[in-house]
Amino acid sequence: MAGEARVEDYLALLKPRVMSLVVFTAFVGMLIAPGSINPIIGFIAIACIAIGAGASGALNMWYDADIDAVMSRTINRPIPAGRMAASEALVFGVVLSVFSVMLLGLATNWVAGGFLAFTIFFYVVVYTMWLKRSTPQNIVIGGAAGAFPPMVGWAAVTGTLSWEGFALFLIIFLWTPPHFWALALYKQSDYGAAGIPMMPNVVGEVSTRRQILAYSVVLVAASMLPLFLGFAGWIYGAVAIAFGAGFLWLAVRLWRASESVAMRKAARSLFTFSLSYLFVLFLALLADTFVTKMGLL
Repeated sequence: MAGEARVEDYLALLKPRVMSLVVFTAFVGMLIAPGSINPIIGFIAIACIAIGAGASGALNMWYDADIDAVMSRTINRPIPAGRMAASEALVFGVVLSVFSVMLLGLATNWVAGGFLAFTIFFYVVVYTMWLKRSTPQNIVIGGAAGAFPPMVGWAAVTGTLSWEGFALFLIIFLWTPPHFWALALYKQSDYGAAGIPMMPNVVGEVSTRRQILAYSVVLVAASMLPLFLGFAGWIYGAVAIAFGAGFLWLAVRLWRASESVAMRKAARSLFTFSLSYLFVLFLALLADTFVTKMGLL
């Protein structure tokens, strides 16, 4: 029987670290979108996107409670630790999902509200319930869920979807495989014990490292799209080139690692760098947009 859940357990269900990146990319999508939005409405929109992301996390933990119980990095989550019943997480996630979608639709427009609903559905049903346990391509296809938020932010302002929003989606989408596969390389035993077919456990380390390098090359190329589409300037371009070079260097180092210890060290380095890469890239895009709108350049 589960013990009495604490406030911090409900907060843990929301996956706040994942939520923070979702909120930030959505915020950037909203601020760089053409047009304007009332600050209060904008705050409500960002709050709804955050709540929707948290709802996805809660539903993910509800469904994945069995495998969370056998993985070292997830064993202390509220459900496997016995502090919360799975049914509580389910109800919590469903209520937050409905609330966030309805409020976003009413506060902004139903393109944004509907897209947020689709994002939650994609993460919970398509990724968590279907892809995660069935294919080593789980994180490739499922990564789309984490790439949708800037498009939701864009739609909250414009009521439409656009190529600019898709470019932001593509950057996050292509970033996801090397980010998570680098983690999987030095956490293989965890994923193996849980029966999750992550790429290193299915095709081996050599093939995984080769695919990480390939995705990294395409990612860095895709990071130039904001320049080619005309909604970013030299500030973003300089940062994208510099950090893209760093990403590629770490991917090449991982690809060339021959010994197991060196491979795991290189995988951890790439994973750590990838955490800051996406944040810095979107921060540069925000700074570039701010400077341009203020007429400082």
